[in-house]
Formats: sequence, C-alpha cells, structure tokens
Amino acid sequence: MRSRSVLVTLFGILMIVVALSAQVQPPPAPWRGAGPTPCVGSDGGVIQCPPAARVIAVRAGRLFNSKTGQMLMKQVVLLQGERITDAGPEAQIKIPAGAQVIDLSPATVLAGLIDAHTHMFNTPKAGMSREASTLIAVHNLQADLRAGFTSARDMSSHGNGYADIDIRNAINEGRIDGPRYQVSGRGIVWSGTPANPAAPDNPLASTVVRSVEEARAAVRDHITHGADWIKLFPTGAYSFTAAGEPQYQLTYPMPVLQALIDETHRLGHKAACHVLGGEGQKNAIIAGCDTIEHAYGLNQEQANMMVQKGLFYDPTLVRYVEPYMDDNDNRNTGGKYRMIPIFEKAVTMGAATKGLKVMVGSGADGSTYVHGTQALDFEALVKRAGMTPARVIQSGTMINAEALGWQDHVGSIEKGKYADMIAVSGDPLADITELQRVRFVMKGGKVIRNDLSK
Repeated sequence: MRSRSVLVTLFGILMIVVALSAQVQPPPAPWRGAGPTPCVGSDGGVIQCPPAARVIAVRAGRLFNSKTGQMLMKQVVLLQGERITDAGPEAQIKIPAGAQVIDLSPATVLAGLIDAHTHMFNTPKAGMSREASTLIAVHNLQADLRAGFTSARDMSSHGNGYADIDIRNAINEGRIDGPRYQVSGRGIVWSGTPANPAAPDNPLASTVVRSVEEARAAVRDHITHGADWIKLFPTGAYSFTAAGEPQYQLTYPMPVLQALIDETHRLGHKAACHVLGGEGQKNAIIAGCDTIEHAYGLNQEQANMMVQKGLFYDPTLVRYVEPYMDDNDNRNTGGKYRMIPIFEKAVTMGAATKGLKVMVGSGADGSTYVHGTQALDFEALVKRAGMTPARVIQSGTMINAEALGWQDHVGSIEKGKYADMIAVSGDPLADITELQRVRFVMKGGKVIRNDLSK
C-alpha cells in the first residue's frame, strides 16, 4: 500500500511538471510575425507568453489552517508566480518593497476548495455536436472555479469519450481558466451479454468489458489515453423487496473487479468505485478500490474495513437526498419505502467512524445539481451528517488533496504549495453556509474574482 501511494504521488508530480513545461515552450527564433515574440503551445501554434512572475502579498484578517483545523488571525501570505513563498502572522512576515498587496483583512481566507466528484460534461442530447458539448463543459467548470473550487476530480465524461482529458490539458496549458483537474475518461462498465458486431458499443460512452482480459486491457487503454483515475461501477440500480429491504444490482464478477483494480494499481493509478450497496459494494472494499463513492448501504463493518485498508469515503450527500429520489421510490414502491433515510443514516455512521477519511464530492452533473453550487455539500455534511464545520472544510481541502495524491501541492496555505486561495466575508466555522458566498478566488497566483474590493 505504501509503495503504491508513493508511485501515485510521483506520477502526480510528473504530470504537474509536464503540464507546466507545456505552458512555456521556447519562442520561435527569429520571430517574423505580428507583434512581440510569442511562445509556442503544445499544438505548435504560437500563443502569448505568460507574464513575468511578480511578488504578491495577501493580507488575511482570518485564515483557516486546514491542516490543524484552527482559525488564525492577522496573517500574511506571500507568493511569486504560482507558488506560495511564505505565510505567517503579519508581525513576522515582511512584505517586500514593490509587492502588489491584496487586502483581505475584513475577510476569512481559506485554501482553494476541492470537489472530489464532478462531471464537467453534461450527457449530450441526441444530435448535439462535440463542439457544443465541450462549450457547455467549459461553462460548467468555470462556474465551479468561480465558486471557489480550484481543484477537482472529474468522474467520467458522460458519453463524451476522453474529452475531459483534452479539457484538463487545456487548463494546464493556460488556454482556459478552470480548476486543476484529475480526470477519469470514459469509465468502465460490465456486460454479461456477448458483443454484437452488428451493434458495436458506443466509442464515446463507458468502455464495456466482458472478461478479466478485457478488463485489464480497458484499464491500460484509459491510461494510455491519459486518464488519471479509473472509474468503476461495481453496482447498478437498487430496488426494495416486498418486505422493504433494499437490494442492489451486482455488476462485475469479483475476479473481474479485482483485475480492474489490480491493473490500475500496477500502473501506478487509483480507482474510484460507484457503489450503492450489497455484494458489489462489499467487493469493492475487499478488492481495495481507493475511493468508495455514494455507498447508500454502507454499514459499520464495511466502514471499519475501509479504515483498515486506508480507503476514502466520498458520500456525495446532496446529490442523493434530492426530491427526485423520493419521486422514484414513490413510483416504484407505491410510497411504501424510501432510500433517503437509509442513505442519511449511512453517511452519519461513516462520518462518526473513527479514522474514516470522509471526502467532499458533489456529483454535480448538469442535471439535478447545478455547477457552482457545490458548497451545499459542506452544509449538508454539517447539518445532516453531524460533522463539524472545521472537519468538513478539512475534508474538502486536505483530505481530498490526500486522496488525489496532491497533498504536497494543494489543500492548505503554506510555503511551496500552489497559491490557490478563496475568501468569504464571514466566519465559516460559525456559519458553514459562508462557503456558498465566496467573494474572492485565486488559482495559482491568478485572481479569478475579487468581489471584496467592490
């Protein structure tokens, strides 16, 4: 487990280095075109060179330390370019002459938030062009960034092939503003039905596997295309028995699921498992899936097993307590049984389990959860699952950063990390809904929005 996490961390660092190097390629020499000498993008086309890194000082009236869970007063953060160069009490940090000063003294400053479960792409409507689908995705992710989510993990492209990889790369190259992403491509699903040459599988939808060999090959194909994560679906739909007991559809046979996860780990990557409950959920935990997503039917035995294995729990609470859940259950059970209270009980139990690493992920997908409103999950985990505001902010920063293997780069405000910061007017430890009113966003030293100066 330790060696695998080291490999994943090293791979993440390598990807960051590659992405950064792609932004600033040597300019063409001699330049004979219009205007100042440009730089060269990854496609060979010329682009404006990034501005020279400058020193910026951010004054924070309150600063939340996401490593300790404490609120610090009267802090100063120094940064140059994309990285923080120093941070500490204003009495100890000297602001260099000529530095740009951003005064957030009346506000609370926090590390940029991380959404551990997004879908930047909406499921395309029939006849929608790839270009239109991509423009919608860009709109979605920029709403997330403006809401304070400076990093995110995208959990399958919803029928848009590997386009999330292209979006991630474009952000890394500075072509568009957006969260710094880890993405999962198409996702991998199971079918017990033999392939039909007359009706081939959709090459833009999830990859369909039908054997252990196909499972391993699908993982390799995703990683060859550039996916950071492998998204798996060990359970399908749920239903209720006549006695009201929930039951969950099993998808992959256990040898196939184990092969999927083992191949993912062998190649230095992580797997995320969409599970609802039952045997498929238990199999995902036993097989060592790195993050357990949703888990309506999580029980104490499984939560304890996750702690022992070092797995992360991403409940995506708001997404599955919305009214449509009750509408579906009323239609399917005649109003007799509901999944929402079962799910809420599971999340509350998981949050109370000592040592279980609870993530904050929204599942925002352009259907029932609007991009840019994901701070609703912070409120829900406090008010419906019993987590403290400090702990849930730590989950949405440091815990999520750890799950992504980026804990040395994002998740807290400290020397050497990316200058990803947000600010709100009030105190989110007193009122967690403050995170729904983000007023300032900086990603990598670039100010995305600043409504505090108005």
